[in-house]
Amino acid sequence: MFFKEVVGQQGVVADLLKEVNSQKIAHGKLFVGSPGFGTLAMALAYTRYVLCDNPGESDACGNCSSCAQMSDLQHPDVHFVYPVVQSIARTSEGFLNEWREQVKRTPYFTLFDWTRCMDEKERNPIIGVEESREIIKKINLKSFQGGYKVVMVFGAEQMNLECSNKLLKALEEPPSKTLFILLSENQQEILPTIQSRTQTWIFTKIQPVEIADFLEKKGADRHTADGLSAFSDGDLASALNLLVNGEFTETYRDLFIQLMRCCFKKDVNAMLSWADDISTLTKERQKLFVLYALHMLRQCNVLNYLGQEHVRLTKEELAFSEKFAPYITGNNLRQFIATMDNAYYGLERNASAKMLFTEMSFQVMRYIHRS
Repeated sequence: MFFKEVVGQQGVVADLLKEVNSQKIAHGKLFVGSPGFGTLAMALAYTRYVLCDNPGESDACGNCSSCAQMSDLQHPDVHFVYPVVQSIARTSEGFLNEWREQVKRTPYFTLFDWTRCMDEKERNPIIGVEESREIIKKINLKSFQGGYKVVMVFGAEQMNLECSNKLLKALEEPPSKTLFILLSENQQEILPTIQSRTQTWIFTKIQPVEIADFLEKKGADRHTADGLSAFSDGDLASALNLLVNGEFTETYRDLFIQLMRCCFKKDVNAMLSWADDISTLTKERQKLFVLYALHMLRQCNVLNYLGQEHVRLTKEELAFSEKFAPYITGNNLRQFIATMDNAYYGLERNASAKMLFTEMSFQVMRYIHRS
């Protein structure tokens, strides 16, 4: 990964380049944001630049031995740490081949994507205390190539307390020329004492046009790229998942249409059946559906006020929205959005999916008749 390949986040790129070129490199960094905003991509590009034998003003050379090792994700001074399913392996070493394969496919992936790559049962992964012991061993070794040693921690919020405390000690007294790059979706789940010993970089949503341009280069037609970029809400990992797993996009669309139709008809049996069906999806799929529903509701509002030329929808979505949009008005839009936001909040906190989606369907039934 090179800086030039990072999608968006050019302000962060400029600041990191300035730091390296001034030779005032902080030993600890915390990149905060969804993986789909580019935290891992940036960490890889930054690490390549720091370790490059012949760096230019704005990027690594791409020709030296260090760059070749980074391309293969086999640089001896770069240590990757990531959550693992403890019943399969206790440390990252047990999944190193899977990690390399995943990152080479794309550095824009979620923790859920990584979990599926490791474990078909999709069990929750963590970063345990055994990992912190391995980190301490590695950073106390001499650098293989005489430069920096880099510890890159993906999903740092998944560190358990014992691991966090041991990592804190390493951050307090790091060996010479050792860099820690922590990547986290949720800054609040990182120990305040760790935060105080790292520079924090906040990653923001990627602009829709940048995501659409990227998807188009990946083979999507422009209409599809625009639709996926709008739904992804600035998250490239989400957009890529939808592009690759088109069948799930159709699933979310069908579930949304079914919900709105049975709620409009006040068909309680159909609503309960719908709640049963969506409850069989994984929690991550359920959360994606809620995000999809928010996207559709907002696009219907855009269609009402600005017209078809301003919406970002697929042809199938547009065909439904042209009929459905009149039922989304200023009288109920806020209630619809609040319902979806509350549902997402509940799923994040492991609420009963069946109860949550049953309640959602009855709320939608009420609001859809307030237009």
